[in-house]
Amino acid sequence: MIDVLLKKGKEKAVLQRHPWVFSGAIEKVKGKPSNGEVVRLTDAKGVFLAYGFYNDQSRVAVRLLEWDESVTINKDWFSARVAQAVESRAHLLAGKNTNTCRLIFSEADYLPGLIVDKYADYLSVQILTSGIEQVMPLIIDELQKLLKPKGIFDKSDTSSRTHEGLGESFGVLAGNPPPEIVEVKENGIIYGINIAEGQKSGFYCDQRDNRRVLAGYVDGKTVLDCFCYTGGFTLNSLKQGAAAVTSVDSSALAIETFNDNIKLNKLDATKHTAIKSDVNSQLRKFRDEGAKFDVIVLDPPKYAPSRSALDRASRAYKDLNRLAMLLLNKGGLLATYSCSGAMDMETFKQVLAWAALDAGKQVQFIHQFCQPEDHPVRSSFPEGEYLKGLLCRVW
Repeated sequence: MIDVLLKKGKEKAVLQRHPWVFSGAIEKVKGKPSNGEVVRLTDAKGVFLAYGFYNDQSRVAVRLLEWDESVTINKDWFSARVAQAVESRAHLLAGKNTNTCRLIFSEADYLPGLIVDKYADYLSVQILTSGIEQVMPLIIDELQKLLKPKGIFDKSDTSSRTHEGLGESFGVLAGNPPPEIVEVKENGIIYGINIAEGQKSGFYCDQRDNRRVLAGYVDGKTVLDCFCYTGGFTLNSLKQGAAAVTSVDSSALAIETFNDNIKLNKLDATKHTAIKSDVNSQLRKFRDEGAKFDVIVLDPPKYAPSRSALDRASRAYKDLNRLAMLLLNKGGLLATYSCSGAMDMETFKQVLAWAALDAGKQVQFIHQFCQPEDHPVRSSFPEGEYLKGLLCRVW
């Protein structure tokens, strides 16, 4: 196994079990490991620190796997990691109300660069690092043994692969291709999702708990669901007795899908209005028309993919939330989210305070939202905490 030596004084984060080693922290590589190969990381004196995947094309040159030198990184090691992740989610799928969740969440489950989502009888996979790509045959074997899915589909069509020197990867990895529409159930609500053509891995199961919580506030209310995608907040609102729900998304496929989902769940379509539009433009149009709502949901895409984009993203979040606050009836509720890992909760609260000031509104934070337990946050890797949200009462 090839040794990778750190510069003097650069071992602190490794000793604290942070899983990333940046290229600038490396003093020397004793040999020429291939990208994705497991290497032995040492301090400047050659003392063992950890094992990890190596990649000289990535800013994260080593993604750490194991800190115990006596452990061998082999098929059994990867099988155990997969089994541990799957077994820890078993209770989420034990009942009849939910058959979809995230089974493996990358660094949080000690498998850096691997995302696995379960959608009924199918698995959707994203392979984001060269190391995981090297061991995918082992991982596929273990997933098939544990879950016996009808098919495993690769959706690694993400830009983050380019940082690892990898091209797009897309298609069936094992079993059968998924049908055009796979029906999944979350909290008793049925969703028809398109794994192959849908966003990310096919469906945003990270809002499962937050959809359920917000649904408890909508009975008899008028609801505006922005960036609605396949209609998670919309469907929960209609099921829980909302007086009317308006859903806005720029994707024609998303609107077609959630209209079908309304039919699947036998919900009252007369209470629902779908609008295909850019959300910011539509909010301005609502403002100009004098439209008002009791509850507004803002679940935008990632505005801050990195810390360098945080200032620009903060301005975008502020403007979006300011517009929404202007559309709420007095005492109305704003459920607003950020999926940007670079945006921490305190910064998000400050952005909302600025939005309230510009809108001439008073805001109370009455509930904090976060990602669910199948998206755990590893204590040594706080960067894994990306989804945050606030339920705000706006006066």
